[in-house]
Amino acid sequence: MLIKGAVLARVKTGEITLQFRRWTRPTVKAGGELRTQIGVLKIESVERIARSAINAVDARKAGYESASALLAELDARAEGDLYRIAIKPGGADPRIALRAKAALNAEERAALAVKLDRMDATSRTGPWTRATLTAIAKHPGRRAPDLAEAFGRETLAFKRDVRKLKELGLTETLEVGYRLSPRGAAFLKR
Repeated sequence: MLIKGAVLARVKTGEITLQFRRWTRPTVKAGGELRTQIGVLKIESVERIARSAINAVDARKAGYESASALLAELDARAEGDLYRIAIKPGGADPRIALRAKAALNAEERAALAVKLDRMDATSRTGPWTRATLTAIAKHPGRRAPDLAEAFGRETLAFKRDVRKLKELGLTETLEVGYRLSPRGAAFLKR
């Protein structure tokens, strides 16, 4: 579930506590979490609702001036059912602390190596993890399409793979391109 940055800022302050979506099937579930640019969001509830159940109070909790303004946006997508999603801030993104951790002990290094080996073994394109880390280390801030092209890969698939490295705390996304995190640099150093 994507949420715009301006909306996230209002979620962080508690001003916005609801989101509405039209989905053929929900992409989040109650009790789940989303990592966003403001940190973790907790999904408190997800319920299918009738169009007539959307009222002015809910619309304001979702950041809209009126129910009609919210409905106009929801009606732009004709397919799917309407869902009301209750959200709240859930703290800092744990990947931030993870990627800052540059001191890796032997056990942590071995666990990372196993995860990377598993990613390489299951990849349709063959081993890619360490080569990608090395390329990002050599070319911090290089555009993803340029890095992907250097590997003869499609950009979106390349970006998906870099996100896998980010999940392990090894890379950071920049305004343009990527760089190794301190954790990624420490891992690659050995």
